[in-house]
Amino acid sequence: MDLSTTYMGLHLPNPLVASASPLSRELDTVKRLEDAGISAIVMYSLFEEEIRHAEQELAHHLEHSAHSHHEALGYFPDLGHFEGGPDGYLEQIRRIKQAVKVPVIASINGVTPGGWTDQARRMQEAGADGIELNVYTIPTHPDMDGAAVEQLYLDDLALVRKVVTVPVAVKLSPFFSSLPNMARRLEQAGADALVLFNRFYQPDLDIENMEVVPEVRLSNSASLLMSLRWTAILRSVVTRASLGLSTGVHTGRDVIKATMAGADACQLAASLLIHGPEHVRGLLETLRTWMEEHEYESIRQMKGSMSLGKVADPSAFERANYMKALRDYR
Repeated sequence: MDLSTTYMGLHLPNPLVASASPLSRELDTVKRLEDAGISAIVMYSLFEEEIRHAEQELAHHLEHSAHSHHEALGYFPDLGHFEGGPDGYLEQIRRIKQAVKVPVIASINGVTPGGWTDQARRMQEAGADGIELNVYTIPTHPDMDGAAVEQLYLDDLALVRKVVTVPVAVKLSPFFSSLPNMARRLEQAGADALVLFNRFYQPDLDIENMEVVPEVRLSNSASLLMSLRWTAILRSVVTRASLGLSTGVHTGRDVIKATMAGADACQLAASLLIHGPEHVRGLLETLRTWMEEHEYESIRQMKGSMSLGKVADPSAFERANYMKALRDYR
């Protein structure tokens, strides 16, 4: 049975990819993921703020001036919390590449176009097989319109494409006015893959201490539905770039649904954090068993078979789905 797939130009033995998460911080965990059958590993994200912090700290020590950004240096957490900042990240790429044979995809989390994108070149030089751009922006200024937000993604991609030759994926937000239009523009701008979606963690309020506090709630299979729907819709829109489905892939049936919707790869994070790296074996076994029972010989045969362009009733992915769900609810 052929489980192989192609994702962002990389030929993978199966569609399961470890998403950006703390799992890639430990070499032992990375090795366990490979032993369990994971086909590629996206590293934890290097944040734009870490890069800027390191650059400002260096300028502070070199210049010894009154304009060395004391407040900026004090605002961001000590780089020790991020295991060495940019240099530590590059060293971790080298360690992982020496430890495993599966492709290693570096991840940059940023928003402002500029010098931080050059870090992608250093990641490639350190051995990364690909780069995932995790563009995270919360537009809070009323003068920033939707077109400006979209341009940020396109500018970031263009700058990275100029400095690397390895494949580049863009992890998207679901909050675009026209996601198909944005997907097509990113593909035309050189994205080798689109990842659906970036999962934004929402802050909570501590009403006793009057503080805004970070809140991390892991996904479950119910979280799959938005990514599933848009993967099915974008499958006929995106013709060259790969589609990676992220968020909510917890079971073998989730992998099957994602593949049928049109995903070239399924990114896993929460399910691996909950169940451990060995969870990959169970997912692959469920996938193989289901394919055998339903007489599928390959992932290629399944892929996109229930996308918008293939299903008998395309309206099920559109407004009709909303109407039917409300009408039939009891």
